[in-house]
Amino acid sequence: MVKGKQGTKQGEFLALDLGGANFRVLLVKVMADGEQKVEMENQIYDIPEHLMRGSGTELFDHIADCLANFLEKLGIKDKKLPLGFTFSFPCQQTKLDESVLLSWTKAFKSSGVEGKDVVSLLRKSIKKRGDFDVDILAVINDTVGTMMTCGYDDHLCEIGLIVGTGTNACYMEQMRNIELLDADEGRMCVNTEWGAFGDDGTLEDLRTDIDREIDAGSLNPGKQLFEKMISGMYMGELVRLILVRMTREQLLFQAKTTAELLTTGSFKTMSVFVHDAEKVLRGLNLDPSVEDCIATQRVCQIVSTRAAHLCAATLVAVLRQIRDNKAAEKFSRRLHKMVRRLVPDCDVRFLQSQCGSGKGAAMVTAVAYRLAAQNAERQRILDTMCLSREQLLEVKRRMSEEMVRGLSKQTHEQASVKMLPAYVRSTPDGTEHGDFLALDLGGSSFRVLLVQVQSGQRHKAKMQQKIYSIPQETMQGTGEELFDHIVDCIAAFLEYMGMKGASLPLGFTFSFPCHQSRLDQGILLKWTKGFKASGCEGHDVILLLKDAVRRRQEFDLNFVAVVNDTVGTMMTCGYEDPKCEVGLIVGTGTNACYMEEMSNIELVEGNEGRMSINMEWGAFGDNGELDDFCTRFDHIVDDSSNNPGKQRYEKMISGMYLGEIVRNVLIDFTSKGLLFRGKLSERLKTWGIFATKFLSQIESDRLAMRQIRSILQHLGLTSSTIDDSVLVKEVCSVVARRAAQLCGAGLAAVVDRMRENRNLNQFSVTVGVDGTLYKTHPHFSSIMQETLQDLAPQCQVTFQKSEDGSGKGAALITAVACRIKSEGQH
Repeated sequence: MVKGKQGTKQGEFLALDLGGANFRVLLVKVMADGEQKVEMENQIYDIPEHLMRGSGTELFDHIADCLANFLEKLGIKDKKLPLGFTFSFPCQQTKLDESVLLSWTKAFKSSGVEGKDVVSLLRKSIKKRGDFDVDILAVINDTVGTMMTCGYDDHLCEIGLIVGTGTNACYMEQMRNIELLDADEGRMCVNTEWGAFGDDGTLEDLRTDIDREIDAGSLNPGKQLFEKMISGMYMGELVRLILVRMTREQLLFQAKTTAELLTTGSFKTMSVFVHDAEKVLRGLNLDPSVEDCIATQRVCQIVSTRAAHLCAATLVAVLRQIRDNKAAEKFSRRLHKMVRRLVPDCDVRFLQSQCGSGKGAAMVTAVAYRLAAQNAERQRILDTMCLSREQLLEVKRRMSEEMVRGLSKQTHEQASVKMLPAYVRSTPDGTEHGDFLALDLGGSSFRVLLVQVQSGQRHKAKMQQKIYSIPQETMQGTGEELFDHIVDCIAAFLEYMGMKGASLPLGFTFSFPCHQSRLDQGILLKWTKGFKASGCEGHDVILLLKDAVRRRQEFDLNFVAVVNDTVGTMMTCGYEDPKCEVGLIVGTGTNACYMEEMSNIELVEGNEGRMSINMEWGAFGDNGELDDFCTRFDHIVDDSSNNPGKQRYEKMISGMYLGEIVRNVLIDFTSKGLLFRGKLSERLKTWGIFATKFLSQIESDRLAMRQIRSILQHLGLTSSTIDDSVLVKEVCSVVARRAAQLCGAGLAAVVDRMRENRNLNQFSVTVGVDGTLYKTHPHFSSIMQETLQDLAPQCQVTFQKSEDGSGKGAALITAVACRIKSEGQH
């Protein structure tokens, strides 16, 4: 249980306090009028012994009956109030409203409860009655309740201690020390269950024969050994056994015992602290002398002092742990005499809990109630980004419609999905050979490759490459500057390869929307992915490249094929697997291509065979097809982009934008006080600061919460908590899941169209994939494939990652084109 912020809770809360032979029901009213005020009404109910040792069902039915009685008396039975349940037995907790009983203590032995969630048992009993309902939000241990009760009045209170029928302690521990949890920041309350200290034999050298005798006669021999040395349930019995032994050894009562003295439990723990020993002993039918009374008082003093010292010593261990955690911070509170003697460098104030642990349970419930409301608000926001199967089927249907519109001469101009013919009709047949250059341009860096294709050796293409970067100012400067820079890099590469001045064919992977009327021409329709170089849109990029080569006058390109990256990827994978007829890119941007029947491509003459279609599907949604699925976060990201209203599908899927969507969700959560304690860092306000690579890192199953926190620190969020890390991970997960599902729905439209084109009931195809998001995100590919399988069940789709990128594919397309050209010449 994480300790909640004080003074931020208000309303009415119920509390149940169960830990002994009776229990309390409380109604706690928390005021929030600038002061910390609490009003309480409570009632105590007995638990008959036959229920403490009977069936668990009957015990919880009895508690439900008492709760109903309390609500009826106060006239609030019709209200559904939040309830905190103080359950003072050793439990394993995995969340605030779930607690599995490990073992009964304190004379309880109700059957069918150990190993079960006590909250579920209580809910079941309440439901069985059916005449009232409560919202059980928190179950806590009595020590935690005590700490929270006192902590409401004293914010420095960070230890809870119970020494009553049983004994236990809790304290605020640093998360980094709790190995059961994958977290390293903040603190959490640890319920020590120290009553079981010694059950592993650690206290053997301190235990006496009397301790062993008490243990042997108890309900749970060998368990709770520390508790049996110090708690109220056993202290009177320790004294009684010592008196019996001393009497038998003729040291007391003239060696005469009585039936009462020999009766287990006859010497009550309260008697240990009574000054009138004679009255207590006469109550046991003894006839004590003055010496007997003095000796009995001495025994009581020794037993209670030992208990106090043992309790102090263990408390010191807890204090030392807190002190060590605070690394030399000093406590500024008074410590009881024994603790002071044992640890002179610690100072403690003991604050007596006047209201027991029930008020604390209500405090925790109040915090839980506030957190539940915040969680509901977070969930409501995240739900806007969750897509149902029906919605995904609708995305598939609309994509199919747009594909038809893009292929048709009549509607091509208005279609958002342009379905551009790529003029690639043939795959390599193995006779291609020679050296080919490839240029791969699609982002802020580009690659120059030399691909050496060896005749007759399919799958054997040697590659050498270098990566060059494009400065931001060049991406957004003039077209001439951009192409001069590219040509300078090609010249540098040829010189590096010892091929200065060569004349080679070049495959140009140009990953932007182009209109092609043949393989060696590409008219740029519009820049995407942050490019803005002037004088390029509406021009043939091959001519722009050749002009720059002429200006440089150092080498020549004897043939240039322009290839989209998706087509290049399809060709690269198709070189290995002839069934590869689809290309998919999910990286900075997203796009797909596939082999379409010539008879359906109205923009190109001829009906025979197939041709690759560069879909340019990133623009799907530009005519409003995705408006019903867009959230306000998508609109914010779109409005602040280089190209508002364009590439809407891409902006919901690709690496360039996912981090931005996450960043805007985090800002929204923080401004509503649902994250980072409502404190926004300046860095998080910066566009693009939440890189998409963070999504992949944060969602990695191997990544501990501490690594998520280091990413948050990079974003200036230095005081983030474990809860913040968990929520950030959830936001990343929701955004990435939606992206993968949308991508899968689009792909389902593509493969189903191919199946229908070929009149097949079942269709088997390979998709060549490239792109950093697909390759590096731990769950993107599996969610996308799962969605595809669900939406296109008649298609068996195999995915092949392109290890060599699209550059190799561009060189292969060029090789095929050169082969066909030379065959034509011969």
